[in-house]
Amino acid sequence: MDFRQITMMQKIKSGMDRFRANHPKFPMFLRAVSQDALVEGTIIEINVTTPEGKKYCTNVKLKADDMELFDSFKSMQR
Repeated sequence: MDFRQITMMQKIKSGMDRFRANHPKFPMFLRAVSQDALVEGTIIEINVTTPEGKKYCTNVKLKADDMELFDSFKSMQR
């Protein structure tokens, strides 16, 4: 790993720390969902509203392939 990569990782970590400080309930929400709700058939819906009032909405229904991906992420955290 070179110096630029280390610097970028430090910037990302700093940004994540600020995000957690600004939105303390969001990481707790993600932790609860990842422990309890990410199963095949679960529907994840995301709504975004801009300051101007423009709305975006989408959803995904989790499939077996998705669960394999999430399991890979979980194993990387150990």
